[in-house]
Amino acid sequence: MSNWKFLKDGDVIDVVAPGYPSQAHEVDGARDFLLKWKLQPRIPKGLIKPHFLHAHEDEHRFAFLKAAIESKDSQVIWCLRGGYGSNRLVPMLSKLKKPKEPKLLIGISDITSLHTFFVQEWGWKPLHAPLLDRLGRNLVPPKLEKEVHRILFGEQTHVEFKKLKPLNEAASKVRNLKSKVVGGNLTVLQSTMGTPWQIQARNSLLFVEDLGERGYRIDRMFEQFRQAGVFKNCHGLILGDFIGGEEPATKKNNFKLVFKRWAQDLDIPVFQGLEAGHAVIQRPVPFNTPCVLSVKEGRGHLLIETGGRK
Repeated sequence: MSNWKFLKDGDVIDVVAPGYPSQAHEVDGARDFLLKWKLQPRIPKGLIKPHFLHAHEDEHRFAFLKAAIESKDSQVIWCLRGGYGSNRLVPMLSKLKKPKEPKLLIGISDITSLHTFFVQEWGWKPLHAPLLDRLGRNLVPPKLEKEVHRILFGEQTHVEFKKLKPLNEAASKVRNLKSKVVGGNLTVLQSTMGTPWQIQARNSLLFVEDLGERGYRIDRMFEQFRQAGVFKNCHGLILGDFIGGEEPATKKNNFKLVFKRWAQDLDIPVFQGLEAGHAVIQRPVPFNTPCVLSVKEGRGHLLIETGGRK
């Protein structure tokens, strides 16, 4: 059984900081947020310590993550923030024995490194959803906050996306494609290339999003994916939010042209418009769970199981 367990009032949430540090008031905000949800936040003493890049030295960030993975009284590991640093912990993670009981890892951005490892090595079903520091600062719209709550507490067993835009003929022809979703932040996924934990998208829908990357960099990453065989036997490419990345000369991005090019070049379905990434609306995206993709009246419809159980 690889499904994680639904939460109930009073459950312990292990808070980790595998990437960038959060400020003291942000940690306090995260604690208050979890308490508001009637959950018990476990934020270890010394979780954040001044460092020139990360929330702490590698061995300490890993020790906190390892403790969260191995704790017997928690079901969920929730990341404070992204930034950079999670990929430095993956080689250490690979030396751990797979736990008997799966947990739910929540986060986005830099946390993509951990999502990818847990999916491919342990078969876990993580959730691409808002980070705790963002929730603690009240930056998540109430409607979205409620959706995350319903998912974690088992009141909602599917996540539905109704307005995906087909970008090529292969996408327009999709009728009832059964698959699973993998992926996350495009730049972080690129950092897995050539490692033992390189992103695997065979028989899966590859979801990607990014922040602050110009069009040529996105194109280069997709080309590396193609040359490395990531798109081979991939069920489809789903584009989330891409924000920032304006060209210096025009002050506008050229994403439309980049995505049009790849929709034409690839023989797999390519869709755009999944509301997840670094924008204000960060819809939760369950990874490694059964999903169904279809096209109705010119729009893609994606229904994803959350991966939770009682």
